[in-house]
Amino acid sequence: MALCLLDFLCADVDLFPGSASAGSLQTLRLPRSEMSDSIVAQIAGRLSAVTFLDLSYCSKIGAPALEAIGKHCKLLVVLCRNMHPLDTADKLSQDDEANAIASTMPKLKRLEMAYHVISTEIVLKILSSCALLEFLDLRGCWDVKLDDKFMKGNFPNLKVLGPFVMDYYEINDWDDCSDYSDGSEYLAWEFLAGEMGDYDDDDEIYEGMWDDEGRLEELELRFYDGIEEDAGIYGWPPSP
Repeated sequence: MALCLLDFLCADVDLFPGSASAGSLQTLRLPRSEMSDSIVAQIAGRLSAVTFLDLSYCSKIGAPALEAIGKHCKLLVVLCRNMHPLDTADKLSQDDEANAIASTMPKLKRLEMAYHVISTEIVLKILSSCALLEFLDLRGCWDVKLDDKFMKGNFPNLKVLGPFVMDYYEINDWDDCSDYSDGSEYLAWEFLAGEMGDYDDDDEIYEGMWDDEGRLEELELRFYDGIEEDAGIYGWPPSP
């Protein structure tokens, strides 16, 4: 399936009878993909209609891939680029990734960057560059320090999750949590899973996989390598 997907995206051919080309994709999920920066550079030009992109846990891509996506996917409003803490434990900085996002993705409304090694300065650059941003996931980004008063005064419509994290069993009611970093110390699994549809705009971004003309608008591919040996490490660690 992975080979078929890459052939489809790189060659811009029909994946299913009666479907349109890769240029019709609006939603693309590739968590845990083994794609490299060079592969992303090849396919980014075919994804001009993509509005939702999930590249979480893709450890073999970095700033060059994100820059290519930002330059070609001008309609992108949701980017999921979460990482597992074990994948970033040996990294000194991922500010180059955050800078690529800030420099090329001004229309983002939702950005997820959990467990990235990024600085407060680069997060502020993202906030100033992505003026439409409504939700920012910074769980596990321990070096980021956002002042509550500053955030409320300058970004009143922005919800920030993290950087501090609590165990899932400590989650209470959503209403008991602050919209901002100092109070958002929880893993809102239901929120993250259930609120993805909140960003439908006038173009009906998430109207379904197939429209009346049979166009391919959504493609999902999940990679689960090493499930048995990794089964015990998927819980997020507590705050340091």
